[in-house]
Amino acid sequence: MPSAPPKTLPLDGIRVVEFTHMVMGPTCGMALGDLGAEVIKVEPLAGDSTRKLLGSGAGFYPLFNRNKKSMAVDLKSPRGREIVLKLITTADIVSENFKLDTMQKLGLDYASLSKLDPRLIYVSHKGFLPGPYDHRTALDEVVQMMGGLAYMTGRPGDPLRAGSSVNDIMGGMFGAIGAMAALMQRQQTGKGQEVQSALFENNIFLVAQHMMQFAVTGKAAAPMPERISPWGIYDVFSVQDNAQIFLAVVGDGQWKTFCEAFGYADLFVDPRVTTNNDRVLARVWLIPELRQRLAQFSRAELSERFEQVGLPFAPITDPQHLFDDPHLQQTGGLAPMKLPDGRQTQVPLLPLTLDGARLGLRLDPPRLGEHTDALLQSLGYSASDVAALHAEGVVL
Repeated sequence: MPSAPPKTLPLDGIRVVEFTHMVMGPTCGMALGDLGAEVIKVEPLAGDSTRKLLGSGAGFYPLFNRNKKSMAVDLKSPRGREIVLKLITTADIVSENFKLDTMQKLGLDYASLSKLDPRLIYVSHKGFLPGPYDHRTALDEVVQMMGGLAYMTGRPGDPLRAGSSVNDIMGGMFGAIGAMAALMQRQQTGKGQEVQSALFENNIFLVAQHMMQFAVTGKAAAPMPERISPWGIYDVFSVQDNAQIFLAVVGDGQWKTFCEAFGYADLFVDPRVTTNNDRVLARVWLIPELRQRLAQFSRAELSERFEQVGLPFAPITDPQHLFDDPHLQQTGGLAPMKLPDGRQTQVPLLPLTLDGARLGLRLDPPRLGEHTDALLQSLGYSASDVAALHAEGVVL
């Protein structure tokens, strides 16, 4: 079992004010919050639209808005902007992922805020870094299509987006990395700065290995389903009870182990498959032969045997079954969480440990405006002031 999180987290004492929605911006705040920062999510009176998403977007809000406080303010009103500007004067970091003209009209862009506080760090999450494309509206799927990732994931002629919001999530994480770097530099210079992270550039980073493959070999990378595998056995196998399992045998030592574990002496002495490169060239007949032999086993039997001898394997698992994964359960990879509607669940934590401890959940994803009154009072507003702001519809 992992040890308990340290009482003082790395970003304890750092205040983040975020104007974010969807995935990319909220991911940045989630990471900073998990690391100990006080993250204040400023929402419109109607709430972050992500709260109401259906289907594949239903999990966005609870996942990416944990360890945050919620303040609901009408930014279109002068008093609402006054409140937010007071809040920002207490902040170390401002994070946003809206269009530039949206933040400029509100006076919340970096150029405006840096004049009020030169020490402020401003993290801007966009579709593209400044350049010929920066006027375009981007989505994760847009940049996957134009940035080669969908091409690499799908079959030839059938581009397919990755099965997760990979650019949004990674883009937010790079925003958080940039924010932490800027905090360190501020300790040296006393000055803040603007940090920019972008979906398209993140996607290019993801496919950079395929770009460099072409640079090194002079040959274009084939889409993953059609790639020439460097390993003789590196495939998904269908087994008993309509189950599937990924099995890999990636070296000559592993080939010997595999053949011994399953009693395949005939294959081990076959000169056509002596080395890994031989097995790669023999895949056209070797893989069908192995599919026939391994189909008699159950997924559990293959998992047990591969684990016993130290060969790579992976049962094909759908996401909902990960809540019951024994490794996640026993290592503290899932934390209890209360959803805004009151239901209890568990949530995956950041995939790292600090001094042997996972970074846990300090705050459940907040209800809309849950912390508005307390934050207003901390800014010097009296109880009667707060009541008046509610009555005037400035805050919720």
